[in-house]
Amino acid sequence: MPPAIAGGRRSPIRYNTFVKIVHDTTLITPSDAGVSTLPNHSLLFHAGQVAELGPAANYRREIDDGRFDEVIDGRRRITIPGLINTHHHLYQSLTRCLTVVQNRRLFDWLVGLYPYWRGLDYKAVNVAARASIAELLLHGCTTTSDHFYMKSRDAAVQMEAVLDAAETLGLRMHLCRGSMTLGESNGGLPPDDCVEKDADVLDDCRRVLELFHDPADLSMRRIDLAPCSPFNCTRELLRDTVALARAHETVLLHTHLAETLEEERFCLERYGCRPVQYLADLDFLGPDVYLAHCVYLNDDEIKQFAETGTRVSHCPTSNMRLSSGIAPIQKLLAAGVRVGLAVDGASSNDGGNLLAEARQALLAARARSAMAHAAGHDAIKPSENDRLLTAAEAFNLATTGGAKCLRRPVLGHLNPGAAADFAMFRSDDVALAGAYAQDPLASLILCDAPRADSVYVAGKEVVRKGRIAALDEYKLAEQLNKLVTERFREL
Repeated sequence: MPPAIAGGRRSPIRYNTFVKIVHDTTLITPSDAGVSTLPNHSLLFHAGQVAELGPAANYRREIDDGRFDEVIDGRRRITIPGLINTHHHLYQSLTRCLTVVQNRRLFDWLVGLYPYWRGLDYKAVNVAARASIAELLLHGCTTTSDHFYMKSRDAAVQMEAVLDAAETLGLRMHLCRGSMTLGESNGGLPPDDCVEKDADVLDDCRRVLELFHDPADLSMRRIDLAPCSPFNCTRELLRDTVALARAHETVLLHTHLAETLEEERFCLERYGCRPVQYLADLDFLGPDVYLAHCVYLNDDEIKQFAETGTRVSHCPTSNMRLSSGIAPIQKLLAAGVRVGLAVDGASSNDGGNLLAEARQALLAARARSAMAHAAGHDAIKPSENDRLLTAAEAFNLATTGGAKCLRRPVLGHLNPGAAADFAMFRSDDVALAGAYAQDPLASLILCDAPRADSVYVAGKEVVRKGRIAALDEYKLAEQLNKLVTERFREL
């Protein structure tokens, strides 16, 4: 849990260190007390970190005396911590809304997409990643995990293409060195020319960890190790990846798990157990593991996640888009499992708005509960103690929940010592009209979330007046559309 809010107490500030202030804003941040909504507050930051926050009146004299390097007008703004996206496939904007797979479930959807993805190169990945990152930033997301697992002509260069895109736009990145090593000739799902050899994967994991992984608290770039899934990776690769990751204290493990009933059947037929047990047998559970989807979990598996500290990355829109199902988020939270939020890939979500995803998580949880009540289903036993997922809980999924998934305690809140990652939304945006006056926090979750007006990452402005600061997003969209038309339209 983030530290308690300073509550207006003044900490010593050296005003020769380029201190900036967001002045007189409605500040929303998780704290020990839950989620606090603080009207007429100011936020001080310098050297990429939050230094102090308190009532705006406390800072008027310093502002009048010109003591701050920059004064950012927070009036008519809601300021929140930068949102954290715990699972993405940034390159998939190349096949977003591809007609031939719009109405397929996961396995058929993947089989239909592999032929398009096998032709990736540096330019395609870089342009697609920049477009996906821009969309995340424009809606207040400041940190993402990206799961890159497709083999093509030079997988290492493509990872560099993603890192270059993130650095250009200013996004904080967990880049997952993904992998597929179980091709269709050996009973896996992907074509053989889309998979790698176990030894080559492990060698490249060592390479990218040495070159790119930065374990510092405020790191802009970390590498996680992420075999793709039980149905396209060998048992040996999963086992050896666990050993490699745990030889590095700050390296996390990630994979897809329990996403569909097809996956469950695959594991039962091939391995003689359910997906969670398969990972448990390989020691692929623990506080250094975050797992995407987890739609099909039973009560014992939820308890196992809680006891081992295993995290979950919840992808509600993607799970519904592919007709996979709805994850048991309320049961996971009630059991003490740490749950983050994710938009998932641009080909299975078709959007990158994490506030909209928080709304979707809230609605999906309520729909799951209602359906269970109607059916009398054991997955969620109806009782008088059942309650609906709240706006504050959905907000936490996108902030502190994501920070816990990625084991980044300086992210997801705006208390002193946190990273200076935050997003500002106009409270007078018509999308929030009426709702802001009732409840500023709920307005962001329950209404259609607008674009952010400003976004800062590590104290640097990356979105200015609703536009990406580092590039012309219209030209970027035109470039991506041209690339898709030439190379990634229907085969």
